[in-house]
Amino acid sequence: MSIKRSAFVNPLLEQTPSTKTPDPCILVIFGATGDLTARKLLPALYNLAREGQLPPHFACVGFARREKTNEMFRSEMLDAVSKYSRVKPVDKSLWEQFSQCVFYHQSEFDDDSGYESLKKSLAELDRTLGTKGNRVFYLSTAPSYFPVIGEKLSQHKLIYPITDQKWSRVIFEKPFGRDLTSAIELQQHVESYLDESQIYRIDHYLGKETVQNLLALRFSNSIFESLWNKNHIDHVQITFAEEIGIGTRGKLWEEAGMLRDVVQNHIMQLVTLVAMEPPINLKANSIRDEKVKVLESIRPFPHNHFDRFAVRGQYGPGYVDGKEVIGYRQEENVARHSMVETYVALRLFIDNWRWDGVPFYLRAGKRMPKRATQIDIAFKNAPGVLFNTGNNTISNVLAIRVQPNEGMSLKMNCKVPGPDNALQPVKMDFQYGNFFGTTPPEAYERLICDCMAGDSTLFARSDEVLASWRLLTPILEHWHNEHPKDFPNYQSGSWGPEQAQKLIEHDARKWRIL
Repeated sequence: MSIKRSAFVNPLLEQTPSTKTPDPCILVIFGATGDLTARKLLPALYNLAREGQLPPHFACVGFARREKTNEMFRSEMLDAVSKYSRVKPVDKSLWEQFSQCVFYHQSEFDDDSGYESLKKSLAELDRTLGTKGNRVFYLSTAPSYFPVIGEKLSQHKLIYPITDQKWSRVIFEKPFGRDLTSAIELQQHVESYLDESQIYRIDHYLGKETVQNLLALRFSNSIFESLWNKNHIDHVQITFAEEIGIGTRGKLWEEAGMLRDVVQNHIMQLVTLVAMEPPINLKANSIRDEKVKVLESIRPFPHNHFDRFAVRGQYGPGYVDGKEVIGYRQEENVARHSMVETYVALRLFIDNWRWDGVPFYLRAGKRMPKRATQIDIAFKNAPGVLFNTGNNTISNVLAIRVQPNEGMSLKMNCKVPGPDNALQPVKMDFQYGNFFGTTPPEAYERLICDCMAGDSTLFARSDEVLASWRLLTPILEHWHNEHPKDFPNYQSGSWGPEQAQKLIEHDARKWRIL
């Protein structure tokens, strides 16, 4: 890894000051030749540079096993940024300057000599670019590599004690463990060389603008918070839908499945933010304390009635957007008789004062009719003595769109013009892009910037992760022991298996049409 003496100083830094003040640092991305780096991480860094959010003295080092030069890596990342950045086209002059702080380091993840040479290269970057020894290590690898990478970083003193003036932090990509036992083992392992304040367990959903806005929506608007309880809310629905299949991720998906890959992290994070109590302040631990309380209040699934609370599915062949698509078992690197789920629906109850008796319906699936992540707060109907609001149709729904078209809408009844008292549902709609006139930042932009600034608010704490696994591991164990006999059980392009419809219809409710 050759280094030129040309510190990256962002020309936009003084024009768009940030509320955060990240220190000079070097970001080392392990697994830098992977899809996440190209699609998300480098575009995020470029956009941070464009908007003046990077520290004035910064470097990014890609660490991976493939042979590459700095120039090859920069060229590949330019192609990635050109394709995936939310702001196009790429500013050539800014890229020329930014790319001089991007480097590549080739090594196996378990090779001691590779870490020693990395240590020397980072020290040289500190001298030439003024990065002051500060480090962010981003583990964008399969979770099985987390222990060995952590051990090597510790053995070669690339991780510092928290008492040092310079700092080191480690970002762990999801999932953090595969179940409760493995998560506890991984936590005990990383605790041997990292303090909790140095551990950043990333869930990119927490970086999405709409998700961040949940706290502001609830706790700065008394019109909502005063109604945000069992007295006024009938039920809550959270939907994560993707029209795509697993694509080239067959090998990874066979080891994960929808419950591990999406529900345990993304969906449960949304549950906690919807259901949490007001924190005493907006500091990281105050917010995370309230999120943990929600997870610990969720009623455990009854071992003898799992099917009443949890449904799984796997997509078969079908049509999405008018195009014929194959089933999961026909995807690349997928077992011909795979029992891995691509759809999950859950029915939860939070046994606390605010939510007693209010069901939370969660669903997550691939090969759905459309891509959408949405939170629907369904309010109880008004008494029907004056207007017939219908017994089975919810009149008032606050729909919070996480993606795409970030925003929210409020459904309410309105009298139809004319002599009769007929009602018709109408919507008040808000979209971030239309109102603020700009595209919301990508989640990884916010999260990387927060880590460099030492703000862990939008990252999961250890007790939060373990509480989520404690709730969901019994389902994983039940599904492991009881193989489904009807897979595939939903057609691509549909909204999931019939059992998922029965799950919610059992309570005389229906899934929302997105």
